[in-house]
Amino acid sequence: MQDVTDWNFWKLISTYGGPDVYFTEYFRVTETSKLNKYILKSIVENPTGKPAIAQIIGNDIASMVRTSRELQKHNILGVDLNLGCPAPVVYKKKAGGGLLRFPSEVRELIHALRDAISIQFSVKTRIGFDTPEVFDQLLEIFAGAHIDLLTVHGRTVKDLYRSSVNYDSIQKAVQYMPCPVWANGNIYSYQKAESVIQQTRAAGLMIGRGAIRNPWIFSQIRDRSHSVVPFIPSGRDVLEYIHNLAAAVTSPNEASHKRVQHLKKYMNFVGLGIEPQAEFLHRTRRAANLDEFFGICHEFLNHSNPMEMTPFAPESLPENDTLAGCHL
Repeated sequence: MQDVTDWNFWKLISTYGGPDVYFTEYFRVTETSKLNKYILKSIVENPTGKPAIAQIIGNDIASMVRTSRELQKHNILGVDLNLGCPAPVVYKKKAGGGLLRFPSEVRELIHALRDAISIQFSVKTRIGFDTPEVFDQLLEIFAGAHIDLLTVHGRTVKDLYRSSVNYDSIQKAVQYMPCPVWANGNIYSYQKAESVIQQTRAAGLMIGRGAIRNPWIFSQIRDRSHSVVPFIPSGRDVLEYIHNLAAAVTSPNEASHKRVQHLKKYMNFVGLGIEPQAEFLHRTRRAANLDEFFGICHEFLNHSNPMEMTPFAPESLPENDTLAGCHL
């Protein structure tokens, strides 16, 4: 997820079990772009001990080919093309999910990248821009390009994160594609992960927002798949996670109010699983400094009661929903 799941977050979540594969934030590609050093750090200094896949986004074919070749000089498992980002600032530039309005251009870009990428080449897509009617055509394009992995977020671009996820479309992709298909979209618990796998028969899962809220989710999914009772955090476990999060993604050299502002990006996700009235989220959003912020956290979380950390409210935050893939 852009500007959220960076090197620092990778390192933190790996201590909670972490996923099997990590996807970078997307490298924005234009005619004049160079590899973003901040994002490249996640590859060059991968702190997880697990494979990394470099994600790219853009529409200029020559530039996308150039960037994919540059990325292959680094220690990555593969290159992933983002066709799913629903942020208007992205799709209005005909990138991310915006490209889904132009299937012929998607075809040309994917075939060019397939020719340029000698390692694993994957695609993350939504099921259409404003309607899923184009999804069959997209699947034909993906299959014809002989990609190695397809991840499907079961919403259109225009749906953002507000509508229900169309898992039937993911099942269709599983049945049609000659390569493995991963399911993505609103996988917020190990129970939901199990349900999605059973419904779609996907080969794996890609989880973004759910892992920010609940860093134990990957370990829980693995435990459940091995018939082990998953660990359920207590309030104090969640409180410790927030403290660890603050230490990982903010600098002690920053002013207190700036550190809190940075943490609020993460609390937009974490807070949805704390309590149903959204008072925690409301108050932390208004915290002015670290003392006030952690005072609120201790008020709500300094207890030993188990917390599933599933969302009490629909998730409707924008931005790209890409963090990591979890094999099952």
